[in-house]
Amino acid sequence: MARFSPSHLIKFLLFSTSTLLFTNIEAQTSFRPKALLLQVTKDPSTLQYLTRFTQRTPPKLIDIVVDLGGRYLWVDCDKGYVSSSYRPVFCRSAGCALAGNNGCGQCFSPPRPNCNNNTCVVGPDNTVTYTGTSGEVAFDVVALQSTNGSNPSKAVSVPRFIFGCGATSLLDGLAKGVAGMAGLGRTKISLPWQFYSSFSMPRKFAMCLSSSTNKDFPGIIIFGNSPYYLLPLRQDLSKSLIYTPLLDNPISTAPSYPLGEPSAEYFIGVKSIKIGEKTVPLTNTALLSINKTDGYGGTKISTVNPYTVMESSIYKAVIEAYSEATKGMKRARSVAPFGLCYDSKNIGSTRVGPAVPVVDLVLESESVYWRIWGANLMVEVGEDVLCLGIVDGGERSPRFKTSIVIGGHQLEDNLLEFDLARSRLGFSSSLLFRQTTCANFNFTSIDN
Repeated sequence: MARFSPSHLIKFLLFSTSTLLFTNIEAQTSFRPKALLLQVTKDPSTLQYLTRFTQRTPPKLIDIVVDLGGRYLWVDCDKGYVSSSYRPVFCRSAGCALAGNNGCGQCFSPPRPNCNNNTCVVGPDNTVTYTGTSGEVAFDVVALQSTNGSNPSKAVSVPRFIFGCGATSLLDGLAKGVAGMAGLGRTKISLPWQFYSSFSMPRKFAMCLSSSTNKDFPGIIIFGNSPYYLLPLRQDLSKSLIYTPLLDNPISTAPSYPLGEPSAEYFIGVKSIKIGEKTVPLTNTALLSINKTDGYGGTKISTVNPYTVMESSIYKAVIEAYSEATKGMKRARSVAPFGLCYDSKNIGSTRVGPAVPVVDLVLESESVYWRIWGANLMVEVGEDVLCLGIVDGGERSPRFKTSIVIGGHQLEDNLLEFDLARSRLGFSSSLLFRQTTCANFNFTSIDN
């Protein structure tokens, strides 16, 4: 697939320095954007998806791990957090109520970020390592680019953006150099919800993850109104999405959470799985539904899992069915964490990746399905070896509550629109069919 490098010639002028990001912000107070833009890169070591924006005064550009189902932005406040615009959120305040706080905090050291008295306390999570700490809630300024759906536009800021403070130890397991995690989940202080309320934008956002680990070819997240354009296409991709309902899970799936809080993650209703048009026989189809009593089961979408994870009985059924569908293909020795691998020398190539049987996630009806093609199914793990990019999640447990977790590899080069106002997910399936990728957003800036 060809890359369109002219669209990326000046993106580092837009995103690599906090100085340019803040240019003319004070003069733009009357400007109300229709949409906001973040670029997303893939860390080659951890396979985590990273974004960056400006925070604090003086402004500092920070790298953050994208957590699609995370509850809010949290950053390390214990090491090197310096900002004259930092303000703690106090107990029993409106900001504290929005945060769904876990209590009130006291600190017996000199005041500093994450160490103030009578402050609102939350429990920020590292959802990669499934660990958490406690920290105070705070306000600070955040700035990022606006967009018209085709190009970046003026920089805008949110002067009192609510976030949680995490301890430095909470960064363990995250990509080198990041400051925390950006939660895009269904809470009132997640990134999307704060942007919507700050700029009165439509309550939806789109995510398009690039499959490249080259920082020159990032994907995008767009908050607010469509359209969505990728080079060389001239049509608005929002016009051709397939929609399925977003489902509620009444029990939180986070490592720690306030009592009674529902899950902030994005669930969809997978009714069955097909491989090469044949339905996979499952021993317990009830696992595909969310148990409203304990929150177990169902299917969610995740950016912190690099590959799709399935509960053991579902995984075994899928592996057996895929093995049967590919019995004419030469096998290779399994490479952890994958259980089914192939000698790729005799596997053909198509526009949408290796020529292998497709997997369909059948949704509310037989006619509505998310088709996963070879590029999103197969993972190259070595010379002439391809593996099916699905992982055994084991039996259900407090850490693994969800039966199917659609991971990052299966999301790449697919445009996803999370329409929270209508509680629905729009998806494109593979953009490779349309001879474009998520890395083909035109990062040439405009002034209007």
